[in-house]
Amino acid sequence: MTPPTELPVKPDARAYVLGGNASTLAFTSNLVPENRQVTAWLVPLAWTPIGVVLGENWQRVGVAADNLAGWTDQTFDPSDERSFVSSLRELDLLARIGWSAAVPSVLTEEVVVNADDLSDDVLDAFAHPPEQLTQCAICRRTCVRDHFVWNERRLCAWDYHATVFGKRGPWRDAPYEERLWETIPHAAYVAGPLLDDVAVDAVLAIDGLDDELAHKLLNEAIAGDPGNAHLAVRTAGGYTLLRERPTEQTTTGDGPSAGETR
Repeated sequence: MTPPTELPVKPDARAYVLGGNASTLAFTSNLVPENRQVTAWLVPLAWTPIGVVLGENWQRVGVAADNLAGWTDQTFDPSDERSFVSSLRELDLLARIGWSAAVPSVLTEEVVVNADDLSDDVLDAFAHPPEQLTQCAICRRTCVRDHFVWNERRLCAWDYHATVFGKRGPWRDAPYEERLWETIPHAAYVAGPLLDDVAVDAVLAIDGLDDELAHKLLNEAIAGDPGNAHLAVRTAGGYTLLRERPTEQTTTGDGPSAGETR
């Protein structure tokens, strides 16, 4: 179910966040029971290397009014390192006074009543528009739908970096022919910390240049660094050129040494 877009953001729109975990954030805007239930909204979350992303599709659920605290504890299992629950004492006080507000059409820090209960990572997500989320085709982690696609499979950032930038990725030891630019990997971004896991360095980043000039610069960088394997990546802002570290610096994994063509 999508957010109630027919409701505009207005001063009386409020959300009390009940809890969250690695994949979901739950909130309510009305603690007045109807048929002994209160309505909660489940908002999907994706944790990415560049921050938390809120999903577009919300799910509406009914929770027994006399078991709201128990439902929150069960839904957000403490075994999940990213799980948290909000103040049950404050929730009880709001229920006692029959707190009720309009459901916000979007979540922002301004409409959240208990923003102090949330981590900085989650609060930062409220500053960005929601995205379409999906599950990674490899690990099933929730991820942004079109940020990382390889061979028609939607992947999370971690699995994309390990698969495409790993030993079996489309590395080259020579400049790109013109026809090959259409085949290079496309990614929303290259996450520097994840490159260490695959023993790869980002050696050139290009942003805001036309493709012809960008291609020329990338090929010159590859030609000027013989003996190393390179991989050009098209990103949302332009291009990033990766270079595989020499084999002797790699402590794990098997595969062809730097300089060999995949």
